[in-house]
Amino acid sequence: MDRLSALLTHFRLHATTYYSGGLCGTAEYDGRDRQGHLHLLRAGRVRIQAERLLVYEIEEPTLILFPRPAPHALIADTADHAELVCASLTFDGGIDNPLTLALPGHLLLPLSQLPNLAGNLEWLFQEAFNEECGRFAVLNRLFELMLIQLLRHLLATRTLSTGLMAGLADPRLARALTLMHDAPHQAWSVETLAQACNMSRAGFAARFHEIVGSTPADYLRGWRVSLVLKRLREGRPIALIADEVGYESPSALSRAFRRKVGKSPREWLSATQAS
Repeated sequence: MDRLSALLTHFRLHATTYYSGGLCGTAEYDGRDRQGHLHLLRAGRVRIQAERLLVYEIEEPTLILFPRPAPHALIADTADHAELVCASLTFDGGIDNPLTLALPGHLLLPLSQLPNLAGNLEWLFQEAFNEECGRFAVLNRLFELMLIQLLRHLLATRTLSTGLMAGLADPRLARALTLMHDAPHQAWSVETLAQACNMSRAGFAARFHEIVGSTPADYLRGWRVSLVLKRLREGRPIALIADEVGYESPSALSRAFRRKVGKSPREWLSATQAS
């Protein structure tokens, strides 16, 4: 059972490396760029300001992830000897997709706690602080690989206690979530999902709501709508989308979409293209 491939296939990550070197002063991000950010502190010290006046003092090599647009700042002076490599993150389907929404607003993880990233980090830092041909293309791919490895780490360590990632980390619920991700067009019921997880109907429904934070039916509707949003951005016709995500007709899709989003698919697409 592959718990991540459907998410990563539908909402593919794209990393763009934009900085490597020392930091002296303040690097500010206002959150208006519609991108996430991944910073790697290789050496030295840095202060991270996030969520208004919340400040973290980072004094060891650390992965700093803002998966969605968020105001924050990196602060260091000459005596801190801070060395960083930074990349911006975008996703197919928009930055507010199920994958990024499953993560907290920011994550600060010492590199010493991420042994499965060690080989990638060594290669990434070597590329970042040398002048080899094509290094930015290599760095971009390494950042993308690193985020996949980070997701694996979050699942293996059960770092998150609620939400989609917590559900995928749960051995019993992961089967149901993966089935919905892999085959959204299927008419999944609580009973069939519970059977797939080898659980009683009531036990499955209760545990799903407790861990994931919604009912199985609500989660399936939300997953389908997220796929509709992505396909609308890609210019696919709504009749084709309806069949792909499990609605018997475009009108049925439109009704479900309006209940979830508050607009018809056409209205939402027009507003998105105008912004």
